Amino acid sequence: MRGKLLVIGFGPGSFEHMTNRAMEAIKESDYIIGYKTYVDLIKDLLTNQEIISTGMSEEVSRAQAAVRYAEEGKTVAVISSGDAGVYGMAGLVYEVLIEKGWKEATGVSVEVIPGISAINSCASLLGAPVMHDACTISLSDHLTPWDLIEKRLEAAALADFVVTLYNPKSGRRTRQIQEAQRILLKYRSPRTPVGLVKSAYRDRQHIEITDLEHMLDFDIGMLTTVVIGNSSTFLYDNKIITPRGYQRKYTLNTTEQRLRPHERLRHENEPWALHQGKNDSVTNVAVKEKKGLASESTISSLELAVEALRKVEKNQTFENTPRAAVHHPVESIFEFAVSPGIANKKFTPSQLITLAEVVGEEGSMEYTPHHQIYVKVPTAEPERVTQKLEDVGFILEPIGDVFQIKACDFCEGEKKNSIPHAEEIHQKLSGLDLPKELKLGFNGCGMACFGAVNEDIGIVFRKGKFDLFLGAKTVGRTAHAGQPVAEGIEPDEIVELIEKIVLEYKEKGHPNERFFKYFKRVGKIQHYQYKDMTPKIEIEPAPCGD
Repeated sequence: MRGKLLVIGFGPGSFEHMTNRAMEAIKESDYIIGYKTYVDLIKDLLTNQEIISTGMSEEVSRAQAAVRYAEEGKTVAVISSGDAGVYGMAGLVYEVLIEKGWKEATGVSVEVIPGISAINSCASLLGAPVMHDACTISLSDHLTPWDLIEKRLEAAALADFVVTLYNPKSGRRTRQIQEAQRILLKYRSPRTPVGLVKSAYRDRQHIEITDLEHMLDFDIGMLTTVVIGNSSTFLYDNKIITPRGYQRKYTLNTTEQRLRPHERLRHENEPWALHQGKNDSVTNVAVKEKKGLASESTISSLELAVEALRKVEKNQTFENTPRAAVHHPVESIFEFAVSPGIANKKFTPSQLITLAEVVGEEGSMEYTPHHQIYVKVPTAEPERVTQKLEDVGFILEPIGDVFQIKACDFCEGEKKNSIPHAEEIHQKLSGLDLPKELKLGFNGCGMACFGAVNEDIGIVFRKGKFDLFLGAKTVGRTAHAGQPVAEGIEPDEIVELIEKIVLEYKEKGHPNERFFKYFKRVGKIQHYQYKDMTPKIEIEPAPCGD
């Protein structure tokens, strides 16, 4: 059965402003996947669908999960507020599909269901601020370099667009809205009307009408949309109005118009247009020539000049020099982890020198408790970076929601019997994309001094065989060791068993679902039954509610 992806924009959040098709699509879905806040907004429409909700910055895992379930033949709704094609999930879903070689004719069905975007819903609450040419600009520089956002702000301000700012400010991003105001004030009056709308058409809706000079005096956050007028925008009775330009051609305070309908599109009545109120001289010359009507007495001086230029061009060859296209290369931030080896924990001087050279002044490196250094390097040539580091013996791995093995140092190599198994697990599974980061602790003796039992999966080599621990809760005040599920696993069985466990989690885990939560939810992994290992004492819940 062919699966279906329904990428739904449900508008500002109120049912009154949601399209019928969006409601139908939600009801016909087997799975609902979305940001937690968005799932809460549509909870009254849910029946028996399976819900997968994740937090901010988990968009990629949501898209990947949606594609995976659709490929299994399910109908999957991926929900966004506003319009799914405006800073929503539609583009990302297509990108994930393209990475998997999807074709419309043979792959899963995709339907993008439009919704009311914030620029429209907020404008309706403010009056009519977007009646003329307008643009939307996101101030979030998590995915777009700030210098490119600055150029877009400059261009929009210079061209006198009505500007709507999305993602204007967050707890960490506070300067971007200040910079946007500074740029716009270079080209616009401080009295330019500005509307600040928070949570349009939701229970906590809040609206402020202000101006460009004083907009930062008000509370602005991630749920605020900022609408900034152009040079003709005005304020009337607490409504922001941007004229369309009808007053140039029409009389708005009388029923009788100066121009009759057939006169309103004549060139002479539109002196502001491209033709500047004049007839197209080049066209007239060509028409007269064709009809044999041209004469010295009827051709204007402008037409004579155009005709002269045309004849000169026949006798001269002008070099064709096309103007270069505007291109803003986006330099990627290349993120990865380096370590000196699986068992080896010692860096060499040449490795550290090379790492420092690669990172340079623009990058960063961070020590971690996972036997790795996390590296961020701005580069357009990641292959050169990796080659330099691999040449000095570094092991490079991706970071994020991937598999990582954390092995001990095997008593500096003295207890080496299990090292080949650790290296084989690393070779087969390292960097595998998973619903959430998963770390496998691997200790080479029964002392387990590197804490393998406290990782998502723990392996301890003891008396020539392996003990297995599953589902440690690695963080929080209720953290606990993994459940001991097996002792005495034969060495030739351990790698295959770990591979099966990890691949099962990859296939069936929900986005952002940690391994211990998955084990608890399904109750059994392979043939190992879940047991609650949570400490049996009263502990006040942490603020995050985990």
